[in-house]
Amino acid sequence: MGHKIVHVELSAKDRKALSKFYADVFDWEIEHIDQMNYTTFKAGDGVGGGFNPVGDQTPAGTVTVYIETDDVTGSLKAVQKAGGTILAPEAEIPGMGKFGLFRDPQGNMIGLYKAYPMM
Repeated sequence: MGHKIVHVELSAKDRKALSKFYADVFDWEIEHIDQMNYTTFKAGDGVGGGFNPVGDQTPAGTVTVYIETDDVTGSLKAVQKAGGTILAPEAEIPGMGKFGLFRDPQGNMIGLYKAYPMM
């Protein structure tokens, strides 16, 4: 596993308006997932991501990168052992995969992601 960056999230007060901005300016492909209060984007051949609602953990201006892993819980344990702080333990994204969040020793919030196998 190369632990590459696989997803980027931008915080948004109005995810539909912000996604329209990026679609208009950069021609990103947008998908609104209203039941999850989330919008995804595909940035051409680059890394895709989503627009996260502004909240306590994701104030305006927050950018979160997600690193691919084959073991979310194991990676979170390694993060903690190395001096990071777990913000969210492994959890499921229905039909997509699993994720977890941590804060590195310098204060950056980073995500971990393991996709389910494609059927």
